[in-house]
Amino acid sequence: MKEVPKDYYHTDAINDTTVAYIREFAQSDKPFFLYVAHNAPHWPLQARPEDIAKYKDTYKSGWEPVRKARYERMVKMGLIDPNVTKLPDTPPGAMRWEENPDREWDATAMAVHAAMIDRMDQGIGRIIDALKQSGELENTLILFLSDNGASPENCAKYGPGFDRPGETRDGRKIVYATEKQVLPGPQTSYASIGPRWAGVANTPYRYAKAESFEGGINTPMIAFWPKGITAKKGSFSDHTGHVMDLMATFCELSGAVYPRQYKNNDIRPTTGTSIVASFSGKSPGQRRELFNEHFGARYAREGNWKLVSPSSDSTWQLYDLSADRSETKNLAAEHPELAKRLANRWHEWADTHQVFPKPDRPASGR
Repeated sequence: MKEVPKDYYHTDAINDTTVAYIREFAQSDKPFFLYVAHNAPHWPLQARPEDIAKYKDTYKSGWEPVRKARYERMVKMGLIDPNVTKLPDTPPGAMRWEENPDREWDATAMAVHAAMIDRMDQGIGRIIDALKQSGELENTLILFLSDNGASPENCAKYGPGFDRPGETRDGRKIVYATEKQVLPGPQTSYASIGPRWAGVANTPYRYAKAESFEGGINTPMIAFWPKGITAKKGSFSDHTGHVMDLMATFCELSGAVYPRQYKNNDIRPTTGTSIVASFSGKSPGQRRELFNEHFGARYAREGNWKLVSPSSDSTWQLYDLSADRSETKNLAAEHPELAKRLANRWHEWADTHQVFPKPDRPASGR
């Protein structure tokens, strides 16, 4: 069994292994594909001390000042249009930062979160340097995208077990900080950022991971490919894509054909559509339908119309994302027929995609 170095850090290991693969694959003239799946900045909040130190004061101003500063920076960058994407109000009854008895803990938690991203970014820099040194950078398509919304979950509440360890490799006990009794950062602490910082991380959208509002499903993506992307460098695209589109995209670019059968078994056709057209700044020119369900949270989208319901409430809400990207004005009462049609479309999709029946729930689920 290979001995793990004392300074082992998972993010570094992922990036270092990726660099090694690039150097190996670049020795051949064959194209190569790498899927680099980082855990950072997912919980648990654990980072190297030197990275945490960079952000020790960054989040001491609290949730709202940081959220507003992020929003204003997005507007200044041209990433969002403030007329279409407004900054939603703070959730009713939410604690003010000044009333928070755990300000030191919460500011540290977000500092560790930032440090995890910093370390990941350092490694991505090494990956890009490896591609450059191998002469592959200019003709390599790099797609970088985040997970679907920051998590509001208190990961410590379940304690050790299953995928959550009770001690470190050298035998030290891991404290699950259910009451914020130890600061996050070292590998002997297990914690997550919580709902208020998750809301900040998801600026400018509402809700967070596990919900089907934009804060829980909207995933920004960066595309880099000097020899293949003709859209203006540094420009933004409003193309609506989905992770299921990546397979279709890679097939188009590589000339691969998505199989119809495997070992005499029929394969369902891929439901994704290629996003290659967006690389040249073209519009897909289609009114796309998208659906999902996750532990009761669900949505149906047709073009810019989105019907959505939270996991705790089966009532549908309707939003026009072309005018209200942050989902602040429910139009279900104004467009009842549209809401009904999209609800019916969602149920048609659910009935054909194994959403029902759910355990301990009626088969219809309606």
